[in-house]
Amino acid sequence: MSTERLVLSEKYKAFLRCNAPVEFLEGTTAAGKTTVGLFKFMLKVAESPKKLHILAADDTGAAEKNIIQKDLGILDDFGVLVEYKGNGSGEYKMPHILFHTSGGDKIIFVVGYGNKRKWKDALGGQYGCLYIDEINTADIDFVREASMRCDYLMATLNPDDPSLDVYKEYINCSRPLPEWADSTPQEIKDELKEEPKPGWVHWFFSFDDNAGLPEAKKRQIIQNTPKGTKIYKNKIEGLRGKATGLVFPNFSRKKHVVSEKWVRTQMAAGKLKFKKFTCGLDTSYSSKSPDTIAMMFQGITEDRKLITLAEKVYSNKDLDQPLAPSDTAVKFIEFLERCRNDWGFAKETFIDCADAATITELRKYKRLHGCIYNFVESYKKVTILDRIKLQLGWIQQGCYLVLDTCTNHIAEMEKYSWAEDKDEPEDKNDHTINSQQYGWIPYRNMIGFEAEERKGEMDG
Repeated sequence: MSTERLVLSEKYKAFLRCNAPVEFLEGTTAAGKTTVGLFKFMLKVAESPKKLHILAADDTGAAEKNIIQKDLGILDDFGVLVEYKGNGSGEYKMPHILFHTSGGDKIIFVVGYGNKRKWKDALGGQYGCLYIDEINTADIDFVREASMRCDYLMATLNPDDPSLDVYKEYINCSRPLPEWADSTPQEIKDELKEEPKPGWVHWFFSFDDNAGLPEAKKRQIIQNTPKGTKIYKNKIEGLRGKATGLVFPNFSRKKHVVSEKWVRTQMAAGKLKFKKFTCGLDTSYSSKSPDTIAMMFQGITEDRKLITLAEKVYSNKDLDQPLAPSDTAVKFIEFLERCRNDWGFAKETFIDCADAATITELRKYKRLHGCIYNFVESYKKVTILDRIKLQLGWIQQGCYLVLDTCTNHIAEMEKYSWAEDKDEPEDKNDHTINSQQYGWIPYRNMIGFEAEERKGEMDG
C-alpha cells in the first residue's frame, strides 16, 4: 500500500472517520474526492460482512483509467491485496476486482452505467458497498436500481445542472455535518432542501481540502479555465448550474443578490429611493407537474434599478388540498398587504392574461369586499426574447438586484435555459421569471440605461 503518499487535510480525516450509510462527495475539480473516496470505499468493503460489492462508472474503460489503474487508485493503494480481472474469471464472468481481506476475499463488480443492457444484467440480489463515480452523469434508473440493493453508498460528483433528477431524489436529501457546514458554499446549502434522509451526509471538497495538490498545479488549473464561463463556475468555484445554454449567464449571486439589511441601509443613507412598486402573478393549477403559482413583488428605484423584494410560490403538486383560483385571489391579496407593510404600495398588479379564472376571482373579490389594488391583465406583446434582451442588459449594468430571501427566483435565474432543438427558452424553470416580467413590462422604460452607441470606437 502507498498510503504514505495519501496526504490528508483535517476535513478528509474527518471524512474517513465518519460512519454513515450514504455519503455524497461534491466539489471542485482536483479536490481529491475520487482519491480519498476510493480509499475509504475499499476500507468499507473490507469491513462489510457481504462478499459482493459494486463499483460503477460511465463504462469499464473509464473505471480502469480513472479509478482502478490511476496514480493513488485502487491498484496503487492496495498493491498485492487486489487483483483486477478485466475479462472476468472463474465464477464471475464480468469485470471485477478481487480484494483479499482479513475477513476473506471480496468481489467488487466493475459496472458501466452508460450501457443499460449491461448494467441490467449485472444487477441482481443484494450487495454490501456501492461506489458511483460522477453520479450526476449516471443513468437515473441505474442509481435507483443499484442504491436500493446496497448497505452503503458512496458517490462523487462535480456540481452540475441542479434540475437533474439525481439532485432531488438523492443528493439534496443529504446534509453536511454541523462542524463542516460553514465550508459548504451557501449556494449549495440552499439546494439541500429535500426532506433529509436519516444519516445521509453531504461533503463539499474544494482545492483547499486537497493537501496533496501542489500550489503551482492549482494555479495552472484555475488559469487554464476562462473566468465567467459556466465550466469555471462548476469546476473551479464548485457551484451548480448548467454548463451550457443558460439564458442569463451573466447573473451572479455575488453581484446581483443583496440582503434586506443592505437595502434598508442604503435607504436610510438616502442612496436608494423607490419610485414605483409593482407586482406580478403567474399561475398554473396542475397537480401533476412542477408548475407553480408565483407571486413576485418588485421596486423600481430613482436610479433606475429593478429590485425583486419578495416572492411567494405555491405548487399544487406539493399540496394536500390544491389551490383553486378563488384561493389564489385571497392569498395574492394577503401577499400584497404584507409587501405594502414591508415596502410600499403597488397599486397596479399584473396577472397572467391567459388565466381568465384567476382574474375573474380577483375582480370579484374587489367588487364584494372592496380593495385598493387594481388587477390588470399582463401585457404579452413584449415577446419573450425582447424581455430576455432587456434583462440581460439590466443585469450587465448592475440595475437588476434580487433579495437573498427570494430563493425560488434566484434558483430559476441560475437554471432557466435555452431549448436544445429550437431558438427559444425551455418551458420550465420560468414561473417566477414570468411573474416578475408581468410586473416590470409596463414600467420597462424606467429601468436601466440605453446602450451608448460607440460607432467611433468600432470604426477605429
